[in-house]
Order: sequence, then structure tokens, then C-alpha cells
Amino acid sequence: MPAVSTRGYLARLHQRQKLKVLQLNQQLKMGKVEGKPKGRMSAYAYFVQTCREEHKRKHPNENVVFAEFSRKCADRWKTMSDKEKGRFHTMAEKDKKRYEGEMSKWVPPKGDKGGRGKKNKRQKDPNAPKRSLSAFFWFCNDERPKVKETMPDSGVGDVAKELGRRWNACSDSEKAKYEALAAKDKARYEKEMAAYKKKGGSPSKAPAKGKKAAVVQEESEDDDDDDDDDEDDD
Repeated sequence: MPAVSTRGYLARLHQRQKLKVLQLNQQLKMGKVEGKPKGRMSAYAYFVQTCREEHKRKHPNENVVFAEFSRKCADRWKTMSDKEKGRFHTMAEKDKKRYEGEMSKWVPPKGDKGGRGKKNKRQKDPNAPKRSLSAFFWFCNDERPKVKETMPDSGVGDVAKELGRRWNACSDSEKAKYEALAAKDKARYEKEMAAYKKKGGSPSKAPAKGKKAAVVQEESEDDDDDDDDDEDDD
């Protein structure tokens, strides 16, 4: 296999992780496949849910500032003892068994492989402009480290669910910052794509043979492995 720079490999790995988060968040918004069992919740997710319910009971008419509320939950979780966290881990374990039991009996609709099938991947031109990021992606870039810090033992799926939950809880004013970043990045992409197409480029055309072609093929194979990992994280 041709040698690939560490920096280039890490950049591609980071990009694939961002794509996985987006795909999982879109699945959450769409409700995934009709009739498919609801995904399991992590211990931290149960903790945040409990904090939210307690806050609503004590302050029913108060508007919650998401960023501040999320920070307080994270700070409180860090200071809790294993004994205090125990009930939330118990709830998560019970939900995990519920999910696994329901999934073992669930039959995907006809024509749907339940996320187990391989997608036909098209080869990408490595010289094509980098796609623009959505407002949610920009938000994830800021929030992912915070989520991982509070959920160190969680997989990609649980982290994605928490990121989606936090994004949905943001106010319009909190989202404005990321929407502005997305708009700026979209303008950059469109400008670069126009210049790229003017030169005769095509994002989906097969790359030139040689080292670059081998690198693209390696990315494709790695993406297939990532798809399999997603199944474990659902």
C-alpha cells in the first residue's frame, strides 16, 4: 500500500467522523426506519433528562438558556460519585437490554436491509473542492470535545445523539453563529466549484491512476469499515 502522510490520514479520518455524525443526526430527525426500535440511551443522557425534568418542576415558567444549562449538567456530572451515577447506569443498562431484545425480533421492511447493506460508492476526484459544512457541523466542531469529556465511555452513536439533542435545544440566537459560518463556507464552496467546473472538473469522475487513485481507494475501503462500526453504535 502506498505511503500516506500522517497529517493527510488524520484529516480524512476527522472528515469521516464528521460525516458519520451528520448521518446519525439525520437518521434521528427522520425517525429512522418505520417500526424500528428506538435507540438506547446512555447513562449521561438519562442524567440530563432527569435534570431537565427537575428544572421544569421547580421553574415551570423559566426559559432555559441551553448553553448554560448544558454546562451546569456537565459540571454536576463530573463531581458525582460512582454511587450517585449508579442509578443512571442501571437505567442505561436496562434500556440496552430492551433495545437488544427488540432488535432481535425486528424484521426490516421489504426492500430495506436495515442499514446492513453496502452502499455503492462512487469514486471522488481528489482535486474537487472540499464540500461546505452545515450549521450543525460547525456546532459539532465546538461541542464534540465537551460531549466526549462528559461521556468518555460512549460510542459514536451516543455522542451523535447527544450532539443532536443539544443542537435541537439551542435557541435561534445561539444557532445564528453557526448558520453564519455555514453561509460563509457555502459561498466559498460555490466559488471554488464554479472555478473547478470551468476547468472541466467533475466531482464524481474517477481519479487518475497512481498514488492518488490508491489513496482514494483506501479511503473507500476505510469508509466501508466505518459503516460497519455505525451498526454497532446504533
